[in-house]
Amino acid sequence: MDKKNKRANQTVGNAGLYYVCFKLSQMGWNVLPTSRNARGVDIVAYNEDATRYVTIQVKSLSKSNPVPFGRSTDNLIADFVVVCRGVMDGEPHCFILTPGEVRNYANEFGSGNKRNCFLRPQCYELGRFRENWERIRKRAADRGGRSRDS
Repeated sequence: MDKKNKRANQTVGNAGLYYVCFKLSQMGWNVLPTSRNARGVDIVAYNEDATRYVTIQVKSLSKSNPVPFGRSTDNLIADFVVVCRGVMDGEPHCFILTPGEVRNYANEFGSGNKRNCFLRPQCYELGRFRENWERIRKRAADRGGRSRDS
């Protein structure tokens, strides 16, 4: 990958990350993006009284493409994976999935060191995932969130 494409990919990644932070902030979450290029978790968001929090991995795309996950989806450790598509074309569209859903829908190609996992658009662009931010609030409420005392 040349420097120009890498810079463009970083711009798309940053735009998607901060758009997801914006959307979560609108919902009342306090949002902290992690260090860029950290593996696993891109955002930690917690409620107003800091008694519940969720972690999110953001996958940003400039258009409707497969989402790359590297050699395996086994390393997904965040509570949610948010696919943020169309970040450079006005208002992006976000798809909110759990790691289990990503694992269920992902396709693997190749083997060994040449193995790659992708989530195809027809798998993440489903209505039940599209802009379903309520999933994040509901999951935190249903399981009691993660407490500081845990």
